[in-house]
Amino acid sequence: MMPESNDMSPEKSIGDLQPYLQPATFVDSDNAAVIAFAHRAGGGNGSDLEKTVRLYYAVRDEFRYDPYGVEMTEIGMKGSTVLERGDGFCITKGALMAAACRALGIPARLGFADVRNHLASKRMVELMQTDLFVYHGYVEIYLEGKWVKATPAFNLSLCEKFGTLPLEFDGRNDSVFHPFDAAGNRHMEYITDHGTFADVPFDEIRTSFMKHYPAMYGDARGAVLRGDMEAEAEADRQSH
Repeated sequence: MMPESNDMSPEKSIGDLQPYLQPATFVDSDNAAVIAFAHRAGGGNGSDLEKTVRLYYAVRDEFRYDPYGVEMTEIGMKGSTVLERGDGFCITKGALMAAACRALGIPARLGFADVRNHLASKRMVELMQTDLFVYHGYVEIYLEGKWVKATPAFNLSLCEKFGTLPLEFDGRNDSVFHPFDAAGNRHMEYITDHGTFADVPFDEIRTSFMKHYPAMYGDARGAVLRGDMEAEAEADRQSH
């Protein structure tokens, strides 16, 4: 079960929140493309909560979830790279959302947890040699005096292909993976909570990926694999 967001004090000082407002290496909120995206997708009238909700759905659905395109490089793991590619995975999409929030002056940070994915595609599980996804990334945004979790990883069309319930976000309640899919089958199980960070803990993630997925990252190079999760999900469902 995913733990509730911490640091729930009604008010926090600007100093406490400053690390979550500043540009960082991977949460690159000073990138021109990120700033433009933030204002296009989340700017305009409304409260910080309303802007964050708009950003969430833009990051969730405008960028295809692609776990095959992971590149273990500084450039590959930046939030701005999602804008360049048009796709990303949980960590980079989370970095983009956190960066866009900061670009609008809304405190945001990254959280990480190991999750057991009961609905991964057959090919993905074979390549990973496990159904444990280490360092799954999500976002925490400071809204109305508390930290709220958001998980903009899986785009709507991917959820439809897998038969999973899309994650909605209202800015007040944590948006984390459902334990069951739309048909009542086991979906996601949170195993280990790694805590929250102002930026992507790149070295820790790279070490963990190389340890757990030697067939994919054992040589410490960037990703060389390519795939289409939506097509694989469709094929897996038709084969059953």
